[in-house]
Amino acid sequence: MRALLFSGQGAQKVGMGKSLYDNSPIARALYDRAEAALGFEFKKICFEGPESTLTQTRVCQPALYVQGYAIAEILKADGKLGDLKAALGLSLGELTAYAFAGVWDFETGLKIVAERGRLMQVACDATKGGMAAVVGGTLEEVHKLCEAYDIDVANRNCPGQIVISGDFDRVNAAAANAKTYGAFKLVKPLVVAGAYHSRLMEPARAEFEKFLAPIEFKKPELTVFTNTTGAQISDPADLKAALVKQVVSTVLWEDCLRAAALDCKEFFECGPGAVLAGMMKRTDSTAKVVSINEFSEIPAN
Repeated sequence: MRALLFSGQGAQKVGMGKSLYDNSPIARALYDRAEAALGFEFKKICFEGPESTLTQTRVCQPALYVQGYAIAEILKADGKLGDLKAALGLSLGELTAYAFAGVWDFETGLKIVAERGRLMQVACDATKGGMAAVVGGTLEEVHKLCEAYDIDVANRNCPGQIVISGDFDRVNAAAANAKTYGAFKLVKPLVVAGAYHSRLMEPARAEFEKFLAPIEFKKPELTVFTNTTGAQISDPADLKAALVKQVVSTVLWEDCLRAAALDCKEFFECGPGAVLAGMMKRTDSTAKVVSINEFSEIPAN
């Protein structure tokens, strides 16, 4: 059985989606619909940049959503997904997975993604947040480090890769003094716009909950997983509650990967960078991942 993996924020890069747009009528239609709905030069920013604009949360989240969804639709039209069982995504990618699984249609998902990105951008602008990648050490040691500096665990991506998040100065102090709290090989501050998946995103979480309240969620047609627990989820009310919680909670991506790999051993990664393939390799070396970013990477058979 196969599953789809959808990229999260940070994977974006200038040029993303252009070869899809140029070579696939399916992708072209989706990008045109997205630009009409978003109301700004979406395609130009994706295809030409500048990188500083593409990196903005309000832009990169729709960019990743549209590209990931377009790749999945191309694979479906080419008959590559006949044995598809599951869809899962990292952070923002979880929303793309839900769209392809039929929880909502493309346009509704785009509106949700755009508002999520906007609210998170507002929260970033109102705070001075930071994040750092943690290599080595145990999860218990990471929690001790976070407790010492009053910051949060943002991502548990795969074995040996954890991300911490919170107030900029506290995150940098934690990185500088990390070896006092555990056998860490490296704690490196990341270049990010804010403290994602931390308590500093609470204003975004509260407004996102209000925004989602009137929107209908349907039961997914594929197996999907929530980043908040790493477990399968299907009830529409639970899906909505989990998406709201995800904004401020730890992304348990390693747990999502392990759960998906119980039934699926072949994966298509839909998005830039092959980052998720690397995470899967560290989580379950028996799983096969084909990463697709450019149109030329769509499998021929």
